[in-house]
Amino acid sequence: MGGSSNWSGGGPTGSKLLEILNVRVVGNPNRPALVLSHGFGTDQSAWNRVVPYFERDYRIVLYDLVCAGSVNPDHFNFHRYTTLDAYVDDLLAILNALQIDRCFFVGHSVSAMIGILAAIRRPDAFLKLILIGASPRFLNDKNYHGGFEKGEIEKVFEAMESNYEAWVRGFAPLAVGADVPAAVREFSRTLFNMRPDISLFVSRTVFHSDLRGVLGFVRVPCVIVQTAKDVSVPLSVAAYLKDHLGGRNTVEILNTEGHLPHLSAPAAFVTALRRSLSR
Repeated sequence: MGGSSNWSGGGPTGSKLLEILNVRVVGNPNRPALVLSHGFGTDQSAWNRVVPYFERDYRIVLYDLVCAGSVNPDHFNFHRYTTLDAYVDDLLAILNALQIDRCFFVGHSVSAMIGILAAIRRPDAFLKLILIGASPRFLNDKNYHGGFEKGEIEKVFEAMESNYEAWVRGFAPLAVGADVPAAVREFSRTLFNMRPDISLFVSRTVFHSDLRGVLGFVRVPCVIVQTAKDVSVPLSVAAYLKDHLGGRNTVEILNTEGHLPHLSAPAAFVTALRRSLSR
């Protein structure tokens, strides 16, 4: 497939992209492909306590979003990554470089939206989307409860800009939700790994995104995985996704708290993921 000189959607493809985004393939090469795509503030290490349970039955693809602290920040193009479409370009270029025709896709938070956009663009490439802590829009709107008012979001941006370290120390335990100190430490570590200006830029991109108008174009089956209490995504958003995504959709509610169940409650998460994949 394409070498390092190939470009797609304004970014590198082929072997160069696999190197930049730390792409790893583990598990059973003779089984279906399972792509794990992490959310904002983490990197592929977020899946460490999940991967061993699926290596026998899947060819697992792990990668880092270009904004992750584990990626050389020189590769983050502030002009290119102004919308989620560039992240979709990266995902589809990875599948192309690995010669993966069809896959199961697991996307956490912003990666759930990246998966939705990718499945609209290339529906043939996805067998099923498993969407964890997904939200098509975080801001409240008329007849829509996203969980945040515009003023609240602006205060978050101000806090990130004025003292990133203090913001991380306050945000990490809120996002994890459950009383799991190890998960808070891990999420804090990957948040601190991000360059603060990139973290703020990506936060603005995510919080200003509104994908409600395109949900109906998704024809791929979706499983919406949501915890019982998530400070970032109200339960009503899971119901909204189920009602508005265009394919066959189911909702899986985990009896735990927080926005990162794969970090804070991996056993329950693995059970839910296995059930979601086999449905």
